[in-house]
Amino acid sequence: MIELVILAAVVLAAVAVGLLLRRNQGRVRPATLDPETAQRARLLDAAGVTGATPAVLHFSADWCGPCDAVRRVVAGVTADLSDSPNAPRDIEIDIDADPALARELNVLSLPTTFVFDAAGKERFRISGVPKAGDLRTALEPLTV
Repeated sequence: MIELVILAAVVLAAVAVGLLLRRNQGRVRPATLDPETAQRARLLDAAGVTGATPAVLHFSADWCGPCDAVRRVVAGVTADLSDSPNAPRDIEIDIDADPALARELNVLSLPTTFVFDAAGKERFRISGVPKAGDLRTALEPLTV
């Protein structure tokens, strides 16, 4: 009987941890890391984050299934905001082709999306597939 109680407690704890981890997936979170180094600036400039307009930079790979959903969401939101005074750029980076930028930005999983403001500063980081409404809410203030 005690074994069943212990097993039930372990299962409940595992479910609670899983729900907590899943809760943050796909949410737009403010950027916490923004070390300005020459290496980082050079890699971002080479990728197309020039600091002239806001940019949505998302990492993907051919083998990544959810990355297709990210492409659709980012393309839709940037198309919706294309008429704004400071329209955002949609930049996709293949993590297999450019691992240096992924390492510099501390990308640990795919898909990962970044939102940069017009000055080239990282404003938001999204792990998983972003929700269109959340991405639009994060980008709109940067496009005026």
